[in-house]
Amino acid sequence: MKRRQFLGLLGAAGITATLGGKAEAAGGHTFDGYPDAKGVLFDSTRCIGCRKCEAACNKVNKLPAPQKPFEDLKVLDTERRTDDKTYTVVNKYKGKSGPVFRKIQCNHCQEPACASVCFVKAFTKNPDGSVTYDPTVCVGCRYCMVACPFNIPAYEYSDPLTPRVRKCTLCHDQIQSGEQTMPGCVAACPKEALTYGKRADLIEIARERIKKHPERYVNHIYGEKEMGGTNWLYLSGESFGTLGMREDLGNKSVPEISAGPLSVVPMVAALWPALLGGVWAINKRKEKVAEEERKAAVKTAKAEVRAEAATKLAKAMKDAEDDKNRAIEREVKRALEEAAAAAKEDAAAAKKDEEGA
Repeated sequence: MKRRQFLGLLGAAGITATLGGKAEAAGGHTFDGYPDAKGVLFDSTRCIGCRKCEAACNKVNKLPAPQKPFEDLKVLDTERRTDDKTYTVVNKYKGKSGPVFRKIQCNHCQEPACASVCFVKAFTKNPDGSVTYDPTVCVGCRYCMVACPFNIPAYEYSDPLTPRVRKCTLCHDQIQSGEQTMPGCVAACPKEALTYGKRADLIEIARERIKKHPERYVNHIYGEKEMGGTNWLYLSGESFGTLGMREDLGNKSVPEISAGPLSVVPMVAALWPALLGGVWAINKRKEKVAEEERKAAVKTAKAEVRAEAATKLAKAMKDAEDDKNRAIEREVKRALEEAAAAAKEDAAAAKKDEEGA
């Protein structure tokens, strides 16, 4: 077992058993998903790699503009992954008869590993099928990143004070508020490679497509059962391994798998939350100190700026006063010189008149 897989199972077992909540599946419970949950079906045979879904996601979530514009398709020559400023990416792969494309984002698992290992319940599996994140309770342990079998959650390492875990939310907030009727990427797809609807209906749509065109599709719906099932489903004309997707995951969710390791790690189960609780307390203390230091630095900087501004203003006023006095002196001197010259001319003229007389 790889280190990443081991840590994921170990953390899911210890944390979920000790703290309970929705992650109680580690104790043997299985969850079949909310009956009316929605999702998205991605059909790779229809995707042309135009990146319009990326542009729509960026706009809807008000994310920073990428270094290269979305119209630049040369970025597809390099395999990419999602990050804290990019919730979805399209990658290009070499198929049997040409390039094939896959859209990558959070798969919104039926029993999400990120939620099962989060001891502060920062992640929530919602009845609409989405998995959302609450940064106000997150302690920054990043265990969700280790546990996710799809390597999706990304961390804001560039933010030293209030970093968050970032990922696709299936446009949960926008849809719930009525701002949108479907995820932005789905609405933007020009080739209908993305279909939004009830998960159960999407599975039927996928089965119908496979039945009508067996020569076009691999006879498998990726996400129907992988890791206990996901709300993002995939159809492909190539093997899913060709699309860079893991084919070794099995059908059990992380909480269900962790029921076995749980029985042999009772000490971990007891100590792990305490350890993370300590980390949380330390982080909160560091954040408080950092915030106080930031406020003090800002206050000092403001005082220095005010003092510097006052000094500059006083100097400017003194310079202006000196300039004014010098200007007055120059004008007075010139006036006196002009008066003396005029008096001299008058005297010369008077003397000339006397001599003429």
